[in-house]
Amino acid sequence: MTTHRSVWLETATIPEYDAVSADKHADVVVVGGGLIGLTTALHLQQEGADVVLLEAGRLGARTSGNTTGKVTSQHSAIYADLLDRHGPGKAGQYAAANQAAVEEVADLVNRLGIDCELTRTPAFVYSSEPDSPLRREADVAGALGLPAQFVDPEEMGLPVKAAEAVRFDDQLYLHPVRYLAGLAAAFTQAGGRIFENSRVVEVDTDHDIQAVTAHGPLVRADHAILATLLPIGLTGGYFARTRPGQSYGIAVRLPVEAPRGMAISVDSSVRSTRPWPGGGPNGLIVVGSDQETDAETTYQNLVDWVGSNWGFDAVPEYRWSAHDYSTPDMLPFVGKAPGTPILVATGMHKWGLSNGTVAAGILRDLVLGRDNPWAGLYDAGRIGDVQAVAKLVKDNLHVGKEFASGHLERLKGGLDHLEVGQGGLLTLDDGKTVGAYRDEDGQLHTVNPVCTHMGCPLRWNAADTTWDCNCHGSRYSHTGAVLDGPTTKPLTPPQ
Repeated sequence: MTTHRSVWLETATIPEYDAVSADKHADVVVVGGGLIGLTTALHLQQEGADVVLLEAGRLGARTSGNTTGKVTSQHSAIYADLLDRHGPGKAGQYAAANQAAVEEVADLVNRLGIDCELTRTPAFVYSSEPDSPLRREADVAGALGLPAQFVDPEEMGLPVKAAEAVRFDDQLYLHPVRYLAGLAAAFTQAGGRIFENSRVVEVDTDHDIQAVTAHGPLVRADHAILATLLPIGLTGGYFARTRPGQSYGIAVRLPVEAPRGMAISVDSSVRSTRPWPGGGPNGLIVVGSDQETDAETTYQNLVDWVGSNWGFDAVPEYRWSAHDYSTPDMLPFVGKAPGTPILVATGMHKWGLSNGTVAAGILRDLVLGRDNPWAGLYDAGRIGDVQAVAKLVKDNLHVGKEFASGHLERLKGGLDHLEVGQGGLLTLDDGKTVGAYRDEDGQLHTVNPVCTHMGCPLRWNAADTTWDCNCHGSRYSHTGAVLDGPTTKPLTPPQ
């Protein structure tokens, strides 16, 4: 039987923390208890700042607890594109920043004594097509100072039809939730304060900085950091400057020993693999994203890919999805949001363990008034080059289509005909559309299927039992509770 939850969240324990119950004051309030929030909070607390961290749910429960767990400067085939887009200076900075992040994570694990299955291994990127851009990618990455070289795909140990491959040496993988638990423990031991189940709905900067929670208490601080995947609400306009993306993962036990290295394809259907120590020597994590397919189909495609390559009837033990954002110029936004003193970090391009570690250092140094070598590269206020602006316009046209598309897929029949485990959009006799789901206990849940952020129509994700907004990436549970922003408000009941 497959568990529909991240293998990392199922196999680690993070201490629980109370919700904030009264107004607080701190030097810094960090909003978001994932990798970026916890790393930034730890840095600042260890530097002598008084830090309060507010998490909407449980620490690491969203994107950071659903990653692949790779810590690497090998970000698919990005470096030749970075060179062409931004020149050797910025491409070299990105390479150096992320390679430094690999070593910083290793140092934190060793210094703090975190038991998180940290392992050194090569990271490969491969293509099924000969004469792909990978030979140039290897040359560019090597020239930028990265441990990269063009190699025979046989080195990967993957039974796939790969024509070309690039190997990055001395990269890392780890158990991300155990790593987060170690960061949280070090933060609280240094005097930091964590409050869970304390969703921030507004950061008021009119007079002083106040992070206001949904249930009332607020935290006053000299500095506010939004480490919330995408900044909440309309902050900085990042909802219009980034695009949401979804990845899906499975954990399986192969009939043979799993490849020891990490790998990712550059083909249209991305397949990313790494060892799964918790599954024994045969354990493998496979993550992917397929274009123009629904979540259930993508999960099945991952299972089929494993089964066809290793020749057995694959049954995953765990399956889960992860949410992230990309930017039009391929670089994250980290720093001061335009028109506000709030600091933000977003657009990690699904490489949050390395890019997020870089971001945490930038945020720390901004609070402390120090220079950071990567701050200019990741500048949160930049507009980007002509190519980035063109992509932004195209992406926003796509969002406009989402606004105008309405609710395209509808269930047939009425609410009484909805079966256990079934959900979707229904048109009632009076012509109104409702979102409905009947849970495993037979209870019916109905919502108004319109995103509370900017009014986009929602789509039912049957595989994850969530309501998803394709415009700006907000996600809601089947009951309408907020899972991921930028929205801060739950779905309303049908009118």
